[in-house]
Amino acid sequence: MDSVAARPRIKDVAEYAGVSPKTVSNVINNFEHVSDRTREAVREAIDALGYRVNIAGRQLRQGRTGMITLAVPELDVAYFSELAKHVMTEADRHGRTVLLHQTGGSRERELAALHGFDAQFSDGIILSPLALQPRDLATRDRRLPVVLLGERPAEGSTDHVAIDNVRAARDATEHLLARGRRRIAVVGGRVRGRQGTDRLRTDGHRAALKAAHVPFDSELVIGVDAYHWQDGARAAAALLERETPPDALLCLNDHLALGALRALHEKGVSVPKDVDVVGFDDIEASRFSVPTLTTVAPDKKEIARAAVALLVDRIDDPDGGPLQDHVVGHEVIARESTGG
Repeated sequence: MDSVAARPRIKDVAEYAGVSPKTVSNVINNFEHVSDRTREAVREAIDALGYRVNIAGRQLRQGRTGMITLAVPELDVAYFSELAKHVMTEADRHGRTVLLHQTGGSRERELAALHGFDAQFSDGIILSPLALQPRDLATRDRRLPVVLLGERPAEGSTDHVAIDNVRAARDATEHLLARGRRRIAVVGGRVRGRQGTDRLRTDGHRAALKAAHVPFDSELVIGVDAYHWQDGARAAAALLERETPPDALLCLNDHLALGALRALHEKGVSVPKDVDVVGFDDIEASRFSVPTLTTVAPDKKEIARAAVALLVDRIDDPDGGPLQDHVVGHEVIARESTGG
């Protein structure tokens, strides 16, 4: 029986390229102080020999698992499942595997994640919190690198990636105002309280109204129990019962908006003839509803890219400079629900 060829080692690559094993290691790890000529020779040797980096062995030597955790409130909310797909793609590019955890938006579970509930399996965590308080971040386990997504409870406490929620909601409201809408209900909004995503998007809506000299009516800010289809449907149905119903709905995620579209259809209300509807997140379903849904589209790929890159940098160099606050772009995609 023919013997299986031995797997090429760094020593073999070094001999082929005519350099030292240390130089090969420097090229593999992208160290700066290697000449272009030497770098090219090493890469040619790697390709010729079919050398592959032993990631597991390197991680074992460094005391790492090669895994990162993504903790989100609900995977059945499409935004988070779509984001998870992008995070997995980015993690794979960095040679990492992703562990998924669902917190349910519970402060207890978010705290458990923040304090490294699976630190023995994971080198760091990307966390999208709903319930954390400012004091929670002050007491977190500093040994576990953390990147927060969305609105964080306290400034300057961790690396952070988010869209500009105030600007995004302002852009969406300006789109509705340009359509001639004036009684715009904010489904899922909040006028007072901690500055979470709901409050910030409501603030952006108010700013757009103020700039257009349109009065703000707090009675048109509709709180919901959750950001699910049925919550949007209930809110829309209740709004239609009012003596003066709204002429537009700014729903703070696409699930609410799609639920609202269903309720409006059942009540015989034409969208967009009678009422405009706008959502947030640009989930895949928004492109297949009837009518198709106008929505604020955050750059989910860039959110994932930035979050994974920041986390990997912290894992590799825990003292690697000041905390980063990365703001990701967004756009309003006009579809049929606002006449697009």
